[in-house]
Amino acid sequence: MNEQTFKDTLTTPLTDEKIDRALWHIRHKNSRFRICTLAYSICGRRIPYVMWGEGQHLLLYVAVHHAMEWLTGNLLLAFLEELSEDTKETSRLYQQFRFVVIPCLNPDGVSLVLEGANPGHVLYQRQVRMNEGSTDFSHWQANARGVDLNHNYSVGFHEYRALQIEKGIYGGAPTLYAGTYPESEPETSALCGLVRMLRPSLILTLHTQGEEIFYDAPNATPSRHKMAEALASLSKYQTGKAEGTAAYGGLTEWAVRCGIPSFTIECGKGENPLPASCGEAIYEQVRQVFFCAPQLSLL
Repeated sequence: MNEQTFKDTLTTPLTDEKIDRALWHIRHKNSRFRICTLAYSICGRRIPYVMWGEGQHLLLYVAVHHAMEWLTGNLLLAFLEELSEDTKETSRLYQQFRFVVIPCLNPDGVSLVLEGANPGHVLYQRQVRMNEGSTDFSHWQANARGVDLNHNYSVGFHEYRALQIEKGIYGGAPTLYAGTYPESEPETSALCGLVRMLRPSLILTLHTQGEEIFYDAPNATPSRHKMAEALASLSKYQTGKAEGTAAYGGLTEWAVRCGIPSFTIECGKGENPLPASCGEAIYEQVRQVFFCAPQLSLL
């Protein structure tokens, strides 16, 4: 593995071009990878995902629900780069498991964070209004039309809407707006469809920050408690339960209600958006989570 290329994967901005280049590279190096299209975003950006492995148990890893947390996409690209290497570990994983990896669910939001709104785009005026008149989108979390994708799932959606209204959020915003109805956005609708079709054995969804692992603690079975504790031990993170607005309408909560073990990994620590320079250190924290979660899914 080229060390400089690997470092660049972890520490450079997550542009569309970077994702396409990284996926082309791993597919060129290892023909067993399948590059597929999940959906197209509001602004027409392709949302790719990767399939790899031939085993019975399927794992789904998803990054970048929240745009300013784009660093999580770098972590999954680095993981895919490692999977493309021909080693005893990757050979075992390939034979025993199947992976579906979505490096970036919210490419429109990431483009707003990294490049700002495009004055020539039909949504430009609306986006600036949603951003309270500012053209600084560096703290934007939502998709192109101001929907927070991790509040756009059905579980807890209506309870969350009441909290949203209490906060004075009635429409598109940089964060916390859940949308008009569950799965209203092409990004979440397509992901839910994929989950219903594939029925993964385990889902990991990546966010920043806090060095915590969230799971449905009050309703978890003993085996899921063990899984959460094992993931925490691997990463040196703490287990916890999402609270406040973070506890409603998210992928983890929805997947658990669908009977699928699911965990939110809050990567790194600091103030969002975490700087790209943190990428290497954070990957060292969570790398074993990515590689060992498949075996834990058999508990």
